Amino acid sequence: MAHESFEDEATAAYLNEHFVSVKVDREERPDVDAVYMEAVQAATGQGGWPMTVFLTPDAEPFYFGTYFPPEARHGMPSFRQVLQGVSEAWTGRREEVAEVAGKIVRDLAGRELPYGDTQLPGEEPLGQALLGLTREYDATHGGFGGAPKFPAAMAVEFLLRHHARTGSDGALQMAADTCERMARGGIYDQLGGGFARYSVDRAWVVPHFEKMLYDNALLSRAYAHLWRATGSELARRVALETADFMVRELRTNEGGFASALDADSDDGSGKHFEGAYYVWTPAQLRDVLGEADAGLAAVHYGVTDEGTFEAGASVLQLPQGDALSDSERLASVRDRLLAAREERPRPGRDDKVVAAWNGLTIAALAEVGAYFDRPDLVDAAICAADLLVRLHMGPDARLARTSMDGRTGPHAGVLEDYADVAEGFLALASVTGEGVWLEFAGFLLDHVLIGFVGENGALYDTAHDAETLIRRPQDPTDNATPSGWTAAAGALLSYAAQTGSEPHRSAAERALGVVTALGPRVPRFIGHGLAVAEALLDGPRELAVVGAADDPSRRELHRAALLATAPGAVVAVGEPDSGELPLLAGRPLVGGRAAAYVCRNFTCDVPVSGVEALRERLGRA
Repeated sequence: MAHESFEDEATAAYLNEHFVSVKVDREERPDVDAVYMEAVQAATGQGGWPMTVFLTPDAEPFYFGTYFPPEARHGMPSFRQVLQGVSEAWTGRREEVAEVAGKIVRDLAGRELPYGDTQLPGEEPLGQALLGLTREYDATHGGFGGAPKFPAAMAVEFLLRHHARTGSDGALQMAADTCERMARGGIYDQLGGGFARYSVDRAWVVPHFEKMLYDNALLSRAYAHLWRATGSELARRVALETADFMVRELRTNEGGFASALDADSDDGSGKHFEGAYYVWTPAQLRDVLGEADAGLAAVHYGVTDEGTFEAGASVLQLPQGDALSDSERLASVRDRLLAAREERPRPGRDDKVVAAWNGLTIAALAEVGAYFDRPDLVDAAICAADLLVRLHMGPDARLARTSMDGRTGPHAGVLEDYADVAEGFLALASVTGEGVWLEFAGFLLDHVLIGFVGENGALYDTAHDAETLIRRPQDPTDNATPSGWTAAAGALLSYAAQTGSEPHRSAAERALGVVTALGPRVPRFIGHGLAVAEALLDGPRELAVVGAADDPSRRELHRAALLATAPGAVVAVGEPDSGELPLLAGRPLVGGRAAAYVCRNFTCDVPVSGVEALRERLGRA
């Protein structure tokens, strides 16, 4: 609509004469997007973007839709016709319009989430959620549901945690098969690493080529956790390549991470097409590789004469053979194709730094770097965290939602910002042993307790003192990212495990009641909440590793603790009674040697000094 209507001179002139036009970036103002999307969905039964909403001067909606074409077609009015009709209604029937708007606002006010005294999630609702996911599982292609098919990072995390706690082979199989199918498919960039937004088909062949920071942060972490559970080399490779993609392609000059890469780019002729940067024809392979290696590449990556995309082009996949094949010849093929692709016009980049998405990225890079001995990735996580503290956190620890080019945006952070940034800081505390990250997480989570919690522990997406909208947004279900509600529950639970704070644990428990209500009904849309509930049922376990900083035994115990599959386990490492991390208080060395303590609610088993003994202790329920 931006190109077809908003940039059309006649349409723009009509808009400017009859309306006050406001174009909202839903990434900067997710609260505005949420309340009006709820109105659209309530009235029409469906939603989507672009979203077109007509409001009274009091911001009350009275007419809306999604996409309107520049010319009438297929029974759909043109955008100009809609504008004229709304203008005539506002001019000639204003009382009727005001009545409609008032009714819509009253109806929305009555849709407050019924929360009450919902019980904590236990074995039964989590078992029902697993059964629900099994019903939605695509046994042929992996993943859940049909086309378009989105990567299921949060559901995978739940399945991995459920397997770790219960030993469910079915849960692990669904997670592993889904991850393998995605990694072999066109949704994964076989040359440069990283995942596209979604697949337009159920077999993961043709993606919508836009690459989002949040998808890649969530998926890099999920693949690392799959490797941790299974030792899969495919999972290891994808976790690392995706982390490297984020650092290489999305890192900004200030050390944060940009929001996205566009789907379309110049095809070399001056015209923009979706996927132009990524797809290949057999002729293009021959131009880069020569006849013999082009044949190898075509077989290896599924490039056909007919093509799997448009105009005879193919999206690269790994449809057959060994996905991990690392022969020198194939490595050379990949390197040459990647180098040739680098010469193509690149997709545009949205340099906006979103606090929540950077928090997810910090957590992913910290863990992937620690698991695979990549200190450069941990350093990148620390740089991004420094940027958030320096630029996004005010002197009172209030968060700004976005920044760009080192300048903070004007909009206040929402619940997901506080929760996901706190999650990133908590991951850094576990990986680095630096208590300052735990302290910063505490500042943010204190704001959650003060500003975002309502009656009975229900959570809101905006703070109590945020700009007043027609309705205060509140949604516990996952969309492309964990909901602010369940992300906050997870961060609160982890912080409580690190510090022993009862108020933070109680808030997490109250918030998780929503998982009991929604988990059995819509498990695919509350996967993060289910994963947090698994952590709650397991404790979560608290792993304290003490020893001198230069002691190799401490480093080995620390690594073993980080690789523990216990759901939501938190790790503290440092000198005994150093004062930086509460979990280390009163945990002495054992016989002068480094030691590890496995605890729940700050009550610990007998400490161990060897890695194998720690693994054995962690293997016990």
